[in-house]
Amino acid sequence: MLNTVEHFIHVIGAAARNKKPLSIRGGNSKHFYGGRLTEQVCDTLNVATYSGLVNYEPSELVVTARAGTRLTDLETILSEHHQMLAFEPPHFGENATLGGCIATGLSGPRRAYTGAVRDFVLGVRILDGRGDDLHFGGQVMKNVAGYDVSRLMTGAMGTLGVLLEVSLKVLPTPPMEISLCMPMKESEAINKMHQWASKPLPISATCFYDGNLFVRLSGAEAAVHAARIKIGGEEINQGELFWQRIREHTHTFFSSGTRLWRLSIKSSTPPLLLPGQQLIEWGGALRWLATDENLNEKRVRSQAEAAGGHATLFYGDKLSLQPFHPLTTHMMALHQRLKQKFDPAGIFNPGRMYPEY
Repeated sequence: MLNTVEHFIHVIGAAARNKKPLSIRGGNSKHFYGGRLTEQVCDTLNVATYSGLVNYEPSELVVTARAGTRLTDLETILSEHHQMLAFEPPHFGENATLGGCIATGLSGPRRAYTGAVRDFVLGVRILDGRGDDLHFGGQVMKNVAGYDVSRLMTGAMGTLGVLLEVSLKVLPTPPMEISLCMPMKESEAINKMHQWASKPLPISATCFYDGNLFVRLSGAEAAVHAARIKIGGEEINQGELFWQRIREHTHTFFSSGTRLWRLSIKSSTPPLLLPGQQLIEWGGALRWLATDENLNEKRVRSQAEAAGGHATLFYGDKLSLQPFHPLTTHMMALHQRLKQKFDPAGIFNPGRMYPEY
């Protein structure tokens, strides 16, 4: 059968022997993200059908599922027990899988207040470039090199191994949520979000766009009501739909330019002086830039570096531009050593992260 671990091992072994790269594919909902696979990639290892729950203990707040499990299916099961994936992963398509969620390492609006994807990964089961079936994290093995391999696979874009199973910590769904809107200038909004971050407020998402600051409050009813009085603003209708549109990039902002840059920087950074429209999330730490202008790549990335962060070309022409922020020589050497360790033949998703491997 084509959806068994034995079949995957056979395909990986043949690819390694023949030095023929593999494109690892799940739901294919995030194919746009990252670099373009190198031209010699012509074989696809489809893991979307390797799906289903392996173990779920609601009382322990832990779920283990196969990588091909659709996010919508997993979230439906969790919601039946009033639990959720607290990092609020974007789907970008109905066929989005758990494996793609972990491989891309993307988090949604709740990330700044509950944690990123990697903060919730407890363990993984993978196939490495030799076809070895390995367990890491809270499962069986600990990597002798000292790496937290479970989290190392998060955001690796499938370049280090084929995800088979993932164990995640889940959290209870908040008993109450409301979303507020208040008009203000960008600089004032950044200051407000920075101030709120140091206070015990039940904020679970923030977004500034087009002269309005949006805030989501989540938690116990009394805490939410108290925070609403303290923060102010007007409650918006269909708040859940608003944050879903931000998470899934169906909000009008995300179609307002031919290129979309994602700048992850210090939250207190003043407004960035770059042409185009901007949308701010994560208390000021995530700045989206949508533009039609052929901006100099160095200009965007130098501003991100000056603000203590990095810039990623999320959507746009990736033939001429490297999507991910260039690494220092030291960091690139570390990445290459990891690649050699897990994928010595270099067959997994070459070019998805960096052209060098």
